[in-house]
Parts: sequence; structure tokens; C-alpha cells
Amino acid sequence: MGLFSKMLDTIPSNTLPYFLEALDLNNFFSRMGIWIFLAMLISVYSKSPVRSAINVFLFFVGMVSSYYLYTILVAGFFPGAYMMIWIIMTCISPFIAFVCWYAKGKGSIAVLLSSIIFMFISRQAFAFGFWYFDIRYPLEFLLWIAMIFVLYQSSKQIMKVMTIGSLLYFLTSQINIFWGML
Repeated sequence: MGLFSKMLDTIPSNTLPYFLEALDLNNFFSRMGIWIFLAMLISVYSKSPVRSAINVFLFFVGMVSSYYLYTILVAGFFPGAYMMIWIIMTCISPFIAFVCWYAKGKGSIAVLLSSIIFMFISRQAFAFGFWYFDIRYPLEFLLWIAMIFVLYQSSKQIMKVMTIGSLLYFLTSQINIFWGML
């Protein structure tokens, strides 16, 4: 995934087939939404919280290392500061994945964890201001919909998740998290 993402970064978008250019995949893979969503998928579908931590960590190690090896060896530049952000996020990903695994469980803790996931994906999909509420990127809106299906357990549970998650979204929408990446 990291290699694919970096290759899309280095190819001029007007040389891609029209439907890929229209989807704006090179920018889609450069934003956090897809990586949060994929990590959530790996986490909640792992067999245990420890396995979740291992799986997500290995996913990020593979993605980040292939992305930056291609950047350095093929594209010929070394983005040190930006690379450190991704290395730090890779290092903390197992801890987040361990906790995230419990989002598919039952009870209040699972609803709260699912709500936090909902908030983070909502922050990627929507823009909110004093006079507007808008979809930022159509592909991340599709991830937002898919996330609801992944976290769904019952109508009552998903309504709680969406209510709490929306409240968290509106409370945090103007705060920059992880250097403005989330």
C-alpha cells in the first residue's frame, strides 16, 4: 500500500486513466482517512487485542517503510520531518489498535471506543464551520459510510455511536490533532 501510494504521488494525475484522475486517488492515499480506516478494519477483525496490535503495527511498518524507501531511493529526496511523524504514528499504532479491538465488543466501553473512531473518520470526511457543514472528500465520505457498517452491531448501538461520535466531532472539529493531520 505504501509503494502504491508513493507511486501515485510521483505520477502526474493527468497521465492516469480519466476515472482514476477523477477519483483523485493520489491525494486520497496522501490523507489520513484511508489509513485510519484500514487500521480500524485490521484491528476490529483481528482475533485478539494482542493480535490486533501486531497486525496493525506490521501493516504500518510495511506501508511506511515501502513509502519512504521509494521516496528516498527512487524519487530522490529525504523528507525527514514528515517521515518522523509517520514513524511516531507507526510506533504508537499497536497501542491504539489494542484498544480499538474492543470497539466491536458489547457495553458502554465499546460504544465509547466506536464513537471515538466515528469522530476521527468524521474529521476526515467533513468540514464544519460557523456557517457551513460540507463533505471534504467524496472518497472519505464513502469510508465514513463503510465505517458505520463495520462498527454496526444493532440499531440502538449504532445510534448511540453516531450521537456520541457526532458530539465529539463538533467539540473537536476546530482542534488540530497530530500536527493538523487528524
